[in-house]
Amino acid sequence: MEDLVVPLTALATAVAVLVLGFGSLVARRLVLSRDVGTFDCSMRREVPGGARAHLAGSWMLGLARYERDRLDWFRFFAWSLRPARSLERGRLVILGQHAPSGPEAGTVLPGWVVVRCAYGTVTVELAMSEGAYNGLAAWVESAPPGQGINVA
Repeated sequence: MEDLVVPLTALATAVAVLVLGFGSLVARRLVLSRDVGTFDCSMRREVPGGARAHLAGSWMLGLARYERDRLDWFRFFAWSLRPARSLERGRLVILGQHAPSGPEAGTVLPGWVVVRCAYGTVTVELAMSEGAYNGLAAWVESAPPGQGINVA
């Protein structure tokens, strides 16, 4: 029986670390999503390269939250309460949206749309539900006076 004490202690410690890690991710998501204007949103951005520029193949799962003049995007699998990316409303231009097709259809959640945006000189794609897209378009269009409307 004494031979099992060390392995069982190590196993219990590993399980406790996994449970605490998972619990902290769930708690972080609850803290971030308790504010109004938070929605599930995946993101991928253009890889710079001049004429060879292309969109990175991997989508990053996350949450987006509207702030007064920016859209904050948080990685889903991270512990930080700071956004991984902030997109200023005045620089965000919605170029269009489409239903995912081909290999892209298997990388975003079912029923979501892909929204192609220009952000300065970079192209960003966001994947979200149709309702979230309608909210994003309305948020971009409702910019305060003095800012242009950025929906193509």
